[in-house]
Amino acid sequence: MGHHSIVVMNFSQVYNNETFYEQKNVEWVDCTDVKGTNCYCDEDACRLLIEKINKFMPNGIHFIDSGNYHYMSKLWTDKIKIPFNLIIFDHHPDMQPPLFDDFISCGCWVKSVIDVNPFLKKVIILGISDSYLEKVSGKYPEKMICYGESQLKNEQIWQKIAREHISGPVYISIDKDVLDEESAATNWDQGSMSLNQMKVLLNMIFQNHEVIGVDICGECSPTCIISKDNRNINLNNRTNRELLEMISLLKTH
Repeated sequence: MGHHSIVVMNFSQVYNNETFYEQKNVEWVDCTDVKGTNCYCDEDACRLLIEKINKFMPNGIHFIDSGNYHYMSKLWTDKIKIPFNLIIFDHHPDMQPPLFDDFISCGCWVKSVIDVNPFLKKVIILGISDSYLEKVSGKYPEKMICYGESQLKNEQIWQKIAREHISGPVYISIDKDVLDEESAATNWDQGSMSLNQMKVLLNMIFQNHEVIGVDICGECSPTCIISKDNRNINLNNRTNRELLEMISLLKTH
């Protein structure tokens, strides 16, 4: 597999309505046939999804559908066999305890990575809703640093993030629900980061750290596509295209 593979994981068929990946060398992974994947992923579904991404490296850019499938980030980072840091753009911390032992979900995957991945050094979450910040701060003092969305309004904080005490390579996971409604349309409540702010932060991360791979979720699930003018699809399509082009350029330097 090439270092810069672009993988599109199609769970909800939302990507059928988008075009950002056209004219690109894309690996399309059809996940529509896997049962039990929406929000929660049971043991059987997990095994099938691991098989589907088996041939890919964790390097490259992975589009993983709506935030309901954000747990795919755990399966991608499970492939990393060297010490690494995980940087997450997300309006939610995804730190709930799992409801069942053998399930991963879009709500508990970060906790699961912290608890079980021996190679993970640190998780840095950017743009989490201020109301969640108090709930998760201090839970994993050695392993987790969170920056709330109002902290990110202060650009001096960005320099601190860039110089944060993380050594070694990073994997970046982006949930577009961290973005404002001018930049994305998701099926979860959204934050206030602009796409330009996200790009500046991404640029800083790439300048300061070796980046193993990136995944992007936060498509509009079929329930929120029902807008007459396709505005939601066009918005996400444009943001996906901009992120893909920027990250591809950054990764090839």
